[in-house]
Amino acid sequence: MDAAVKPRIGGFPPGRYPWYVRLIFWLQRRKYGCELEPALLWGRMPRAFLILTLLYRSLDRRASPLEPELRSLVQVRISQINWCEFCVDLNSAAALERHSTPEKLAALADYATSPLFADRERVALAYAEAVTDPARRVDDTLFSRLRRHFTDQEIVELTALIAFQNLSSKFNAALGVPAHGFCATPPGTSPQAKRANRPTLGRIRS
Repeated sequence: MDAAVKPRIGGFPPGRYPWYVRLIFWLQRRKYGCELEPALLWGRMPRAFLILTLLYRSLDRRASPLEPELRSLVQVRISQINWCEFCVDLNSAAALERHSTPEKLAALADYATSPLFADRERVALAYAEAVTDPARRVDDTLFSRLRRHFTDQEIVELTALIAFQNLSSKFNAALGVPAHGFCATPPGTSPQAKRANRPTLGRIRS
């Protein structure tokens, strides 16, 4: 992250966070090499932050019925629509770690026609867009398409992930949380993002 670029509101001094929030910060330093700016902001509401952290861990668990790459692609696309530079950066890096490709991330806005995406991915991304865009709605036709590729349990989990990512990306975008440089060249950050750049993994740690 560029040291000159800061969120519109900063976090508390370290000593003001309760012990369980500081524990989450320690885990982030182990994984990412630093505390994440959204965590410093959510940490102003410690109980809400703890619940949010546990919620995301349950959605992104190893036993999730949704493939790891699919989860990350959905999160990146929602983040593009919501103009969240931080979320596009972090989730693009995660997608690359989950065996996605730079070409696929660069083509994400064109998923409906790109040969890089499977039908299951296309319908999940279309559903994510319909849930995210306030000018659209999830109609019966789209939901029927979804049911051809996903079980009821998978649809519930996908919907929960979409709702979580909308919360996270809208929070970060409104407060001006910048990208941290986890993905060296993330895809564009806008609803119509169609850059030809090729994302490459930055400094995220496994």
